[in-house]
Amino acid sequence: MSHVIHLREVEFTAVRAQGPGGQNVNKVSSAVHLRFDIRRSTLPDAVKERLLQSRDQRITTEGVIVIKAQTSRSREQNKAEALARLEALILQASRVAPVRRPTQPTRAARQRRLEAKSQRGDIKASRTRVRP
Repeated sequence: MSHVIHLREVEFTAVRAQGPGGQNVNKVSSAVHLRFDIRRSTLPDAVKERLLQSRDQRITTEGVIVIKAQTSRSREQNKAEALARLEALILQASRVAPVRRPTQPTRAARQRRLEAKSQRGDIKASRTRVRP
């Protein structure tokens, strides 16, 4: 289920990227910090709750998602990448896992398991040295 992220709920900040880049890395702020406040967003309450309950390191204790994108030299590409990561995080939280009902093995499956164990034991027993 896809949820629309309104750009007015997302705050972008340009920061300097880390790593190699020559002289340009010290002059240009091409990396992007994305900040998204979960509690003040227009997401459904169930999705908000699952996001806040998740143990993702990108979610602060105040309930703000912080994503840093710096793989590209272009600020616009980094912005698009950060938005894509945010959408993926929200999509993951919007999926509800099906409830697992515990099952028990059938009588035939239990019988097959015991027969296999018995056969394996016979094989191992036949490896012993024969006494004259």
